[in-house]
Amino acid sequence: MTLFFLLFFIVYSGMHLYAFLKARAAFAFGNRVAIPLLLLIIVMNLAPVIVRVSEKYGYETLARFLSFSGYLWMALLFLFFSTGLATDLYHMPVRLAGLLSRRDLSAFTLTAKAAFLIPFFSSLVLTSYGYFEAKDIRTERITLKTAKLPDGMDRLTVVQISDVHLGLIVRETRLAKILEEVKKAKPDMLVDTGDLVDGQINGLNGLSDMLSEINPPYGKFAILGNHEFYAGLGQSLDFIKKSGFRLLRGEAVSGPINIAGVDDNVLFTYGLERGKGESELLKGLPGDRFTLLLKHRPEVDKNTIGLYDLQLSGHAHRGQIFPFTLIVKLRFPYLSGFFELGKGSNLYVSRGTGTWGPPVRLLSPPEVTVIELVRE
Repeated sequence: MTLFFLLFFIVYSGMHLYAFLKARAAFAFGNRVAIPLLLLIIVMNLAPVIVRVSEKYGYETLARFLSFSGYLWMALLFLFFSTGLATDLYHMPVRLAGLLSRRDLSAFTLTAKAAFLIPFFSSLVLTSYGYFEAKDIRTERITLKTAKLPDGMDRLTVVQISDVHLGLIVRETRLAKILEEVKKAKPDMLVDTGDLVDGQINGLNGLSDMLSEINPPYGKFAILGNHEFYAGLGQSLDFIKKSGFRLLRGEAVSGPINIAGVDDNVLFTYGLERGKGESELLKGLPGDRFTLLLKHRPEVDKNTIGLYDLQLSGHAHRGQIFPFTLIVKLRFPYLSGFFELGKGSNLYVSRGTGTWGPPVRLLSPPEVTVIELVRE
């Protein structure tokens, strides 16, 4: 975890330096502008740390303000860096062609000012669009035919939410909209595949009451994602319980379908032990019932393929902000959507229902997933 944060701040600082140098090349400003700008950069660079410290010691108003502004800045900076890098890459072949042909091709290159302003205004437009896309919660539907429903049951509707990240940014208004989409689906069962909460959760009063109002006939089930551990395991467990979810921690229950759930792997970094392993858990379930596996990360254990019918996951957010999607896909090949794994097992990966960090999504709208199990 320490290595992750160290790497994050090295990269984030490098992006700030890139933007600063681009601006200075464009406008050739002196120290009177450079010093205040560098101070702003330092504050914004440290904003994620200041947010967590403020939240920990109860300065919620400061934490919420810095969280919103700091993470919005993060999205803007990332998109500026991405579009700026694209303009730099455009210049490379032009300059190379000029060098090889010994001709002046400067007419085809951008001035320093244009090389700053184009990414700047592009990032403003994209961040604005992404801010509204993050609020556009979509309902994704998949239908699976199965012979493993109990006699007399021809259809079962399972609704999945994932990566809601209730905290400083995702609050009552967003949660109300999420729950409105859940209610529209008329679920027989509701599942949460982790990261229901985000960071410190002392200020989530009332949100568990909103969640507890949803009571599908066959229950609500949840698993722990990595952020439940970051938020504090005791607080997270209490919040999930108050929200009315049955928490599955290396456990399984059998009803109209089998449903099994495992903790996120981050528990090992906290020195905690897992309940039953995935393979042991699934082998003990009745084979004549449809088996649903809840697993936060979209990772597939090849040893358990064939022991379940559908794995539901989240975590990756489909990268949340393009082109970060391309980087995340290197780590999680099953990035989002439906995948057939073979031996009757399938995987569905949610894009996530909320947002982590920046309240922005670009080419990755949030979703509530409706899975219709239909008798074959």
